[in-house]
Amino acid sequence: MQSRFSPLTTRPRAGRRRPGRGDRPHVIYLAIGFPPAAKSSAYRMRETANQFAAQGWDVTVITLADESWEREYGVDHTLSAGVDPRIDVVGLPLARTDLETDIRAFSEARSLRPRQWIEQQRRQELKVFPEPVFGGWRPELEKAVLRVHRDRPADLLMTTCAPYVNLAATWRLWQEHRVPYVVDFRDGWSVDVIDGGAAFAEQSPAGRWEKQVLAEARAVWCVNEPIAEFYRERYPAVADRVRVVRNGYDEDCVPAGTHRADPASGLTFGYLGSINFAPALLDSVLTGWRMARREDPVLARSRFEVRGHIGAGALREANAHMELLRAASDDGVEFGGPLPKAEVAAAYGRWDALVLMLVGGRFVTSGKVYEYAASGLPVLSAHEVDHDAATVLAGHPLWTGAVGLDPRRLATSFVEAARLAVEASDDDRAATRAHARRYARDAQLAPAVAEVTAAVVGTATRQSSDGTPSEGGQA
Repeated sequence: MQSRFSPLTTRPRAGRRRPGRGDRPHVIYLAIGFPPAAKSSAYRMRETANQFAAQGWDVTVITLADESWEREYGVDHTLSAGVDPRIDVVGLPLARTDLETDIRAFSEARSLRPRQWIEQQRRQELKVFPEPVFGGWRPELEKAVLRVHRDRPADLLMTTCAPYVNLAATWRLWQEHRVPYVVDFRDGWSVDVIDGGAAFAEQSPAGRWEKQVLAEARAVWCVNEPIAEFYRERYPAVADRVRVVRNGYDEDCVPAGTHRADPASGLTFGYLGSINFAPALLDSVLTGWRMARREDPVLARSRFEVRGHIGAGALREANAHMELLRAASDDGVEFGGPLPKAEVAAAYGRWDALVLMLVGGRFVTSGKVYEYAASGLPVLSAHEVDHDAATVLAGHPLWTGAVGLDPRRLATSFVEAARLAVEASDDDRAATRAHARRYARDAQLAPAVAEVTAAVVGTATRQSSDGTPSEGGQA
């Protein structure tokens, strides 16, 4: 992949204080997808950075420039409003050339032989780092981390994947300056979260990279227990450093209250999230919806509103998913496009029930399941029965249960969700919120950041008192 790089662009937040060395520890947070990127990972990244700032750290985030995200899912500047004003954000002008839609920027090779061009791009990327699409970013990410460290030596590097090429920059800083680091793997690399099992062998180029980097990590974070257990078994020497740090919901996404369902005028079912699953899953849900509308008079006059990002680059809202949604418009299905973060709570507040469409199984959780659980609304699951989202929803008073993806069973779930929406009491809705409270995002991340802070800052303090230099902070 061809990458573009220019001198670092730093966006100091309002009120930023620049203390002298030793005043506050400094963490570099390598977070490709940080706000305002309109990506699901942005919520976790934002809270992680905020927690470090709240717990006494100066935080420098390294991500991509805003313009880079315009090629993918776009930007949502309402996400940035919740970023702690003390945090610095460094935007790198790296961009995915494969998502370029301006044909005037195409090379002759791309214009005449697009398939061969993309294949050549992927081969070149894999030569730099064993990750297609992003591997070519390795040199620029390494330079960026080293420059930020040179400007203000870091006491910790926090890196979150994907992309996994971030691990190369993490390792480079460790090799040259012995800056301790934590890897927030989220969904993991060598685990195939969709089909289960290993995604690649330990002796493959990717396997060697993963093993090398995890061996020196202070901690490895994963979003659920199945992924964490996979890594404990794959790398026994790292097992005691693997932590489950779940995703969660943000309080500002939870509606203050829910309106009363009106069965006479019909209900509104809602889906909110990226639509990046196979078209077959969406087709099963829409088929189940049609069947339920034929059988239930309340559903016959109800709506199903779908919100979120569909496709990227030239395929944004121009793919098989859009064809399915347009074909279902006569069945009360509406697609409203992406929803800004600031409008999420209002959407939940006007919907009567939620449809949770997810890929994968026991290794997949998703981020939206936590918002759904805390919304106070009935939740209809459209995913495999053995799915980690079912672990989160187990015991939820207004959950229809996991029945798989058979349209007939999904139709029954639609009918049940409609019944729950009409009959649920205020106490029932309060019970759903109480059930989800443990999954508040700050409740998940604050203890994890506190553990890292105690380990890294405590180590530096002890070494300083002994008259020996700390690992981090030395250029």
